[in-house]
Amino acid sequence: TAFALAAAAAESASPSPYGLVVSAGIGGGFAPAAPLGSLVVASAVVAADLGAETPEGFAPVTALGFGRDRFTPPPALVREVASATGAAAGPVLTVSTVTGTAERAAALRAAHPGALAEAMEGFGVAEAAERAGVPVLELRAVSNAVGPRDRAAWRIGDALAALTEAFGKTAPVLEGWHRHDH
Repeated sequence: TAFALAAAAAESASPSPYGLVVSAGIGGGFAPAAPLGSLVVASAVVAADLGAETPEGFAPVTALGFGRDRFTPPPALVREVASATGAAAGPVLTVSTVTGTAERAAALRAAHPGALAEAMEGFGVAEAAERAGVPVLELRAVSNAVGPRDRAAWRIGDALAALTEAFGKTAPVLEGWHRHDH
């Protein structure tokens, strides 16, 4: 994402030739709020495991005095995309290791109340967009439940079909959206 944004800026007369970066894909959903095949649009893009383990437990990077651990997409755009697609709006967690146990899922829920989904790319995309001065939107289709790893229960095809359908409904919203709206 950073390379694409920098290359576009280098080739353009505008320092920011893009008005929006969209991170879209599949991810795990926290049941029951985000069931298999459903859509989630991020109201916050959260780095859920960026930080340090301490004797008192996990400390996010912000508690350590470094950087940030969340980005907020334009709220009006989040609402419009959620409305157009039927997606639930809520925090989407970026993790560096896919959750594979009920204990880890419970710990993520406790640390991030209201989180709807987890994925692996959103925060990196949001960081690159922020550095380029471009807002970000994250859209996920739920392919599996966050929790015990059960590949037989994954529905990647259904999630990709839901995401494809969502793109058709999202395009008109994006075409009518302007950066100043956020």
